[in-house]
Amino acid sequence: MEDMNNLTAEMAIEKSAGMGAILKDGRTTFRVWAPHATKVCVSGSFNDWSRKSLDLQQEENGYWAGVSDEPKEGDEYKYIIQNGNKVLERNDPYAFEVTNSNGNSVIRTLDFDWEDGDFKMPSWNELVIYELHVGTFNRKNPDQVGTFKDVIEKLPYLKKLGVNCIELLPVAEFAGGISWGYNPAHPFAIEQDYGGPNGLANFVNEAHKMDIAVIMDVVYNHFGPSDVDLWQFDGWHENDKGGIYFYNDHRSDTPWGDTRPDYGRPEVRQYLRDNALMWIEKYHCDGLRMDATSYIRYEGGGLGYDTEIEEGNILMRDINAELQEKYPHVLTIAEDLKGDHRVTNDFMDAGLGYGTQWDMAFVHPVREVLQDTHDEGRDVQKVIDALCFQYSGDYFKRVVYTESHDEVANGKARVPEEIQPGDAESDFAKKRAILGIVLTLTAPGIPMLFQGQEFIEDEYFQDTEQLDWEKFEKHKGIYKMISDIVKLRTGELKGAFGLRAQGIQITHFNPENKILAYIRDEVGGGEQPVLVVLNFSNKEFEKYHIGVSEHQNWKLRINATWNGYDESFQGLEVTSQMKKLKKETDNSEWTGELNIPAYGALIYTL
Repeated sequence: MEDMNNLTAEMAIEKSAGMGAILKDGRTTFRVWAPHATKVCVSGSFNDWSRKSLDLQQEENGYWAGVSDEPKEGDEYKYIIQNGNKVLERNDPYAFEVTNSNGNSVIRTLDFDWEDGDFKMPSWNELVIYELHVGTFNRKNPDQVGTFKDVIEKLPYLKKLGVNCIELLPVAEFAGGISWGYNPAHPFAIEQDYGGPNGLANFVNEAHKMDIAVIMDVVYNHFGPSDVDLWQFDGWHENDKGGIYFYNDHRSDTPWGDTRPDYGRPEVRQYLRDNALMWIEKYHCDGLRMDATSYIRYEGGGLGYDTEIEEGNILMRDINAELQEKYPHVLTIAEDLKGDHRVTNDFMDAGLGYGTQWDMAFVHPVREVLQDTHDEGRDVQKVIDALCFQYSGDYFKRVVYTESHDEVANGKARVPEEIQPGDAESDFAKKRAILGIVLTLTAPGIPMLFQGQEFIEDEYFQDTEQLDWEKFEKHKGIYKMISDIVKLRTGELKGAFGLRAQGIQITHFNPENKILAYIRDEVGGGEQPVLVVLNFSNKEFEKYHIGVSEHQNWKLRINATWNGYDESFQGLEVTSQMKKLKKETDNSEWTGELNIPAYGALIYTL
């Protein structure tokens, strides 16, 4: 009886350890949710894969748990779940590592030697995000996918570019070794082909040592659909659907199969909450980008007269609220793409509480204007509308971009390729693509670049093809130009705080000549405003006039069509100091006189 009491007490203590395989003080606690099981045991390399030596005891609410001193770090295991006559082998839903997507779970503690204690996430208004895909960013061997180690080798390159935040496409274990990552099979495990848990931790550690934040892309709108042991996990299901982790009615339907998690179950919401916290607590990530959130909150993704999933809203609010309370520096990003302010509204305003969201009101109209083949039809008013749009009363509640993994695949190409198909390195294509990058990096909002955009990559994004690094060698000057703008944006180059402020003022708009000028500054005026002048036509203008303030003497910081950036850019010379005339223009008593190259982008500071 005494031994039984000791075991009961020990189990009660270990219950606080959490879910999965928890190794502590030489003993491993296994805990799994299987409410329809009649028996559960653990079979593994530590007990010669016996199905009899480690039975779990049934707890409350469908949980099963057991403790043993046999399993050690690195041991492989599976749960054997019995449901009536069914005997099911299942990987641990909370496994931090699996041998492969259809292999075995591995006992891991995720106890890494971190060296990033001095790292601090930049303020959100200082961020410049660089989205990359581990498998294709720096693939060293054409027969193998890229790894975290390969990305680490390129961190000095990204540091020199000036970006201070990397957003990784999903790295949770997926079926096979080649994927975008949006088919998570084991949400808590790290893709082995990329380097597994150690590889990810090393990558985050090295990024932080270079003062670069890391945001993780996570997928909570569906699982799989293949190699998913969560499917009919404990043998129960209805309507031939997914069982306890999934909706078992029409709500299961998504564009990725009948794989929408059942947000109505507290255990499933807890599972996703625990996953969100894992990236922050175990891997020191600085933010989460949540994929396709419209499919968490609407059955059909928010199209037409769609039915809202309130339980999905509860899930997202709960995750955001807990992260804000515990880790206020962490940035959550919604890929919602419905133009809905509720996504980023505060909780008190019935919002979901995301820090920011990808902005469809920027990327789509800006790409449309850039890709228009005729100057006379180019509608620059759409650019103005895109620049001045905001969510929830805050410009930094949006992420602005012209390229992302979605925008350069699935029938859509890189911006220069869309501008001039088959000749993406023409002056037309390069200059207009650069206009889009300048807009992105000078607009109010959090700017984002997609891998290779900085050297005019023109390939469709494919998970089987790595970046064309030969293009970097050809376009080092354009890389340098974009680096200069990025560093102005982040503050590494001084004198341009206006780019990190909330204010934007359209100071000149000529729809006939396609000239646009705007000032980025603090609301009410500051000491470091930035003037951006853009020419959306292939016509150059000498001694062009725009309205300026009497007390502001604008100095050229960047001419994006300077031939020092690209030898093919042979246009008007732009003087370093804008000439100022006592003449009325744009309702101002003073006029700035400047030369504007064809498809030119000029950035001025005081």
